[in-house]
Amino acid sequence: MKMDKSLVMKCDLKFGDIYGQVLSWMAVIFVSLAAGLGLMGSSRPVFALVGVGLILVLSLPFLLFAFVTTLLNHIQLEPKESDKIN
Repeated sequence: MKMDKSLVMKCDLKFGDIYGQVLSWMAVIFVSLAAGLGLMGSSRPVFALVGVGLILVLSLPFLLFAFVTTLLNHIQLEPKESDKIN
């Protein structure tokens, strides 16, 4: 006889687990904006806009990877209480 196991997904992710990632990406945003404002006064302000956009676009995949791996590390699959053998 085949016993069908049903699982419950539990996630214990807290804001403190991703707080450092959020702060580091905010720092990247502020540094790129400061660099963009610094370059805005030069003779070519297009470089400033391209630089800010390039930094944000290139850093976004790393941020998403960090968020997803942190989330997956905090997800647990456990059998339902009715399926546990005493």
